[in-house]
Amino acid sequence: MQKKTNIELNRIGIEQFKEAEKIPLLVVLDNVRSLSNIGSIFRTSDAFKIQSIYLCGITATPPHREIQKTALGATESVNWQYFQHTQEAIHQLKKEGYKIVAIEQAQNSIELQKYPIDKVQPIAVIFGNEVDGVEDSIMELIDECIEIPQYGTKHSLNISVSAGIVIWDLFNKMSNLLNA
Repeated sequence: MQKKTNIELNRIGIEQFKEAEKIPLLVVLDNVRSLSNIGSIFRTSDAFKIQSIYLCGITATPPHREIQKTALGATESVNWQYFQHTQEAIHQLKKEGYKIVAIEQAQNSIELQKYPIDKVQPIAVIFGNEVDGVEDSIMELIDECIEIPQYGTKHSLNISVSAGIVIWDLFNKMSNLLNA
């Protein structure tokens, strides 16, 4: 087996990406402190054509050298917006008809693999701070909560890993509905 060449990967340019149809998924970063995590989430968001990233609170914004190390240019392709307070972003998203979904270990959460998507509705997924998770005040504003089941001795995943798992899963579920 041979690896594909860059030409065979048939990558689109930034302008084509910006004009391309996106899945109705938006990522909200609630006080994420790691610049590497932020960059990784930009890169994953580019890979799966999400609509936008909302950077909130202490979450750093591009341009930043440390974000760029892991984003590898995705800060140029993926739309993003900064909000000083996550609540402000959530209120705006609710007005625009988004379902607000936290990614958190919480009572009455739905395991990711069981999370139903039966119609294509815009979803905003919130990823919280690496230590404290999604703020309690934000948890009071959400519509639903998704939890990634874990079976080992640790009780959490790195936020960029969680984002990759969740975005991939929701991309697949939404793509199947859009292409049906």
